[in-house]
Amino acid sequence: MKLSKSALLQICFMAMLFITASVSAQKLIDKKGKITFEASEETFEPVKASNSSVTAIVNTETNEIAALALMKGFRFKNSLMEEHFNENYIESETYPKAKFRGKLLDFEYSQLGNENTSVVVEGKIELRGKEKPIRTTLSVKKSNGSIIMQGSFKVTPADFDIEIPSIVRKKIANEIIVSLDFKLDAK
Repeated sequence: MKLSKSALLQICFMAMLFITASVSAQKLIDKKGKITFEASEETFEPVKASNSSVTAIVNTETNEIAALALMKGFRFKNSLMEEHFNENYIESETYPKAKFRGKLLDFEYSQLGNENTSVVVEGKIELRGKEKPIRTTLSVKKSNGSIIMQGSFKVTPADFDIEIPSIVRKKIANEIIVSLDFKLDAK
């Protein structure tokens, strides 16, 4: 079977498109991402913890983003607070992970530069078997071959059926600020 020049050019063009599409589509990953939450009230001891071993993945073709944090990875200054967090509030033995799945809206990986760009992310966070929709704006930029993604959002204990005992209710903020800091690299 002999192919015409036109058919051969079309096949070559399609092959180049396929190769280009598969090379440009990539997954970016961070296995040491950081999530911090703060639920402090001004006149009381700070209620703040950080987890520096969060995994985050971004698919640059579909703009999907996912993150996973082990609840026992959150560190507090006060070890008793950490114990209460894991045993009484989050119930880490029963609910060991927090997950986020979402999508970066109007995000063009190929257009990203060294300057911070605002990118809206929309998705759902799952904690203690409950889901909450999240929509927030992230600051995203390229830096030394990595993608830096930073931002924050607010949740409440009630969003995840977390009951705060009356004895400490005034010491914990009604709104909890969750901040993220990811440095994603090509997989």
